[in-house]
Amino acid sequence: MKSAITAANGGPKLILLHKQQNPQPPISSSHRLSILFLLSFLTLACTLLTLSSSKPPSNTAKPPSPPLPASVADALIHYAASTNTTAPHMSPAELHHIAATLRSPVPTNLLVFGLTHETLLWHALNSPGRTTFLDENAYHVSQLELRHPDVEAYDVQYTTRVADLHPLLASARRSVAADCRPVQNLLFSDCQLGLNDLPNFVYDLHWHVILVDGPSGYKPDSPGRMSAIFTAAVLARTNGAPNSKTHVFVRDYNRDVERISSLEFLCQENLVEVKDSLAHFVIERKEAGAEPRFCRKSGSAPKTPLSGFEAS
Repeated sequence: MKSAITAANGGPKLILLHKQQNPQPPISSSHRLSILFLLSFLTLACTLLTLSSSKPPSNTAKPPSPPLPASVADALIHYAASTNTTAPHMSPAELHHIAATLRSPVPTNLLVFGLTHETLLWHALNSPGRTTFLDENAYHVSQLELRHPDVEAYDVQYTTRVADLHPLLASARRSVAADCRPVQNLLFSDCQLGLNDLPNFVYDLHWHVILVDGPSGYKPDSPGRMSAIFTAAVLARTNGAPNSKTHVFVRDYNRDVERISSLEFLCQENLVEVKDSLAHFVIERKEAGAEPRFCRKSGSAPKTPLSGFEAS
């Protein structure tokens, strides 16, 4: 709207412009309800988001499996023994002896050197404990992980040879107070027999049971089980609570490398029983400041020449 004001002296006119105020229509009740609903929804969403972000992260790991009933375990052992066509294979007495040790009221940490016909059996019998396998063959490890993703396995690089057994033992004896001492973290060791490239947790856990059923040792160029036996001996003496013990089983104890290495590092005084070709040792944890020797009687291992290389 325009209004004109004429000057008194007849000069120019001042024209004023006035903006017309159009009244806004009142907000309808339906619009009020829509706005109220939107505000309520946003408030609820913000509340839920805050609550969810304040919760601790959920554990995505599967709950541990319950232990197997004794009847089921016995059935598995029976079928494992009767269907095994590999030669040589574990006897029923050997299988039952290891299985009896795994039957514990508390979860057991089981470390196994070697992938064999019994791999899935040990994994099942040790439920709900932790079972870890170490093998020299990376392909076999990858295939096991592909077919059984719930089985924990790692490949290991061995630098030893069966033919070098006695020089390796002599080197370990010379360094028994240093790199090859019985109580140490092998992750930082330069001992020729020590495995120092395993996953870190292997050196930290207390392994209640260790089974040495690998690597191969059927010919002079095979890696042999000297490193596995030495590593098992150190792990058993280093980890765990004071006075804790580790059961160490050595398969093919009838062969020179396994017997000589076991007597050198696991010791005759710790030998509990021999079932067929399976030797059972019980090793007690030692303090770091203890005398640096594996056996109470020095020179436990006989210095005999190697007499053949049986298969397995």
